[in-house]
Amino acid sequence: MTADVLIVGAGPAGLAAAVELRRLGVGSVLVADRDEAAGGIPRHSAHTGFGARDLRRVLTGPAYARRYAGAAAAAGADIRPGTTVTGWDGPAAARHRVTLTGTAGVQTVDAGAVLLATGCRERPRTARLVPGDRPPGVMTTGELQRRVYLEGQRLPGRALIVGAEHVSFSAMVTLAHAGAKVVALVTDRPRHASFAGFALAASWRWHVPVWASTEVRRVAGRGRLEGAELVDLATGETRFVPCDLLVFTGDWIPDQELARAAGLAMDPGTRGPAVDTALATSVPGVFAAGNLVHAAETADIAALGGRHAAKGIAAFLRDGLGPGSAPEPVRLPVTVEAPLLWIAPNAVRAGGPVPPRGRFVLRSDTFARLARLEVWQDGRRLATGVSFGMKPDRPVRLGASWTGKADPGGGPVTVRLA
Repeated sequence: MTADVLIVGAGPAGLAAAVELRRLGVGSVLVADRDEAAGGIPRHSAHTGFGARDLRRVLTGPAYARRYAGAAAAAGADIRPGTTVTGWDGPAAARHRVTLTGTAGVQTVDAGAVLLATGCRERPRTARLVPGDRPPGVMTTGELQRRVYLEGQRLPGRALIVGAEHVSFSAMVTLAHAGAKVVALVTDRPRHASFAGFALAASWRWHVPVWASTEVRRVAGRGRLEGAELVDLATGETRFVPCDLLVFTGDWIPDQELARAAGLAMDPGTRGPAVDTALATSVPGVFAAGNLVHAAETADIAALGGRHAAKGIAAFLRDGLGPGSAPEPVRLPVTVEAPLLWIAPNAVRAGGPVPPRGRFVLRSDTFARLARLEVWQDGRRLATGVSFGMKPDRPVRLGASWTGKADPGGGPVTVRLA
């Protein structure tokens, strides 16, 4: 079958893009998602706080997911849950041929453009190389929320949370809802990386401490989880903390297997596909949006990125910028210097649009009360900006007013701390 646009991923970015594409007059939009229902991560995030920036109202996660799924369907998008991409032949002339496998069987889609909106995931215990036994009861926040909010499970007992960022406090609330007693939040950083109010609420409302500069060295339990061995990174002292649940939070990585299979250029910092300010990848007609390109932002930021990508896709289809049809736009790579970790988008399209919301998103590996960012190209400073507070795992914003000053024929652009 054919489609003007194939969107892979029915989370906030993919669904928002589908709505915007139809609004812009794109004919057929097909949305495929391997999950059993559309909506993405908000489906099993029962707390409130979704929709402030994109919908101008605050909703619970499930209500937010239903709203976008309903809007995409009402706009005329063909939404296919329970459907996985199992093959991609790459561009054939000006089209992309993708194989989908789902409840309807195996189908081949001939698409004019593809948007990858596959999101991100937390690294599980195995990927973090935490040694020890392998008992049940060890999980990520995503698995925890699915078990509690979608499957209605009760999880009584003592719980230890590994991490102290935004999602870690969300995991704490979910565990309390499931009947667990949270012992502590453990982080190897010198302090938590979330809002101060979150830590105060954890301490006052749930009486949950944050154990900073502490690392999980070993998981113990044969048949069932018994606890975890922790080490104080400042003193080297170890202790054993009994627990029935161990939840690993944060440490996000983009869900980039499909992007790699499609042969897209990858950014070593974000570990997702490299994209320019139109959210176009290195392959003509393939775009990427949401937490696939900046793991992990909130759902409304991902949705706004999906809308931005839709505009780039509509322009691509309108102008016929398929392989061999026109010169490729000039893309200036944008890199960062330590302690900055990555920047998204990671290329500037000469003469192209500014990034979503008119700003770049960065991450750092340091705490700073007041940080000054500088943008340089070929020894010439293009801009200086001030970030009011910098924490690991927290987004840092950089305005895009400098993009017009970059020399399209010059070298890469570098963002650094002054």
